[in-house]
Amino acid sequence: MHSQKWTHLVFAFAVFAAGCGSSDDKKADGKKVDGGKADAKHDDHHDHGAGPHGGAIGEWGDGSFHVEFTVDHGKKQAIVYVFGGDAKTPAPVKAAKLLLSINEPAFQVDLAPQPLDGEPAGSSSRFVGQHENLGIVREFAGTISGEADGKPYAGDFAEKP
Repeated sequence: MHSQKWTHLVFAFAVFAAGCGSSDDKKADGKKVDGGKADAKHDDHHDHGAGPHGGAIGEWGDGSFHVEFTVDHGKKQAIVYVFGGDAKTPAPVKAAKLLLSINEPAFQVDLAPQPLDGEPAGSSSRFVGQHENLGIVREFAGTISGEADGKPYAGDFAEKP
């Protein structure tokens, strides 16, 4: 009788461990695999990999937007790009500024719009800001937040070595 209980407990643990984020449903690069039916809008744990500019990607809202954090340590400058749901297509938004909040060392930077060529007047998919601490060569992690097209958004990102 005791071995049957242990069998059930082991089975229950195996089922629990095989849930979200198990190694069986991810490729070696960490991206989720499910027969081509991954739903990026509802998978809070998926990894986008590097963005189009080589930066760290964060998700805004339900996945309608993505943000890419890049840093130029020499210029002590952060550039954040806003993309659509595919995390690749620039998505110009109406925003006076975005706020970059870095976790360690803790600091914040206001990011001003710097529209790419051809973006509609009053909209931008690129936001730039400078801070002394951005000159530190390290992997940054934090949050990019702002009000875009009249709706508040916030998304976390983390650079990886």
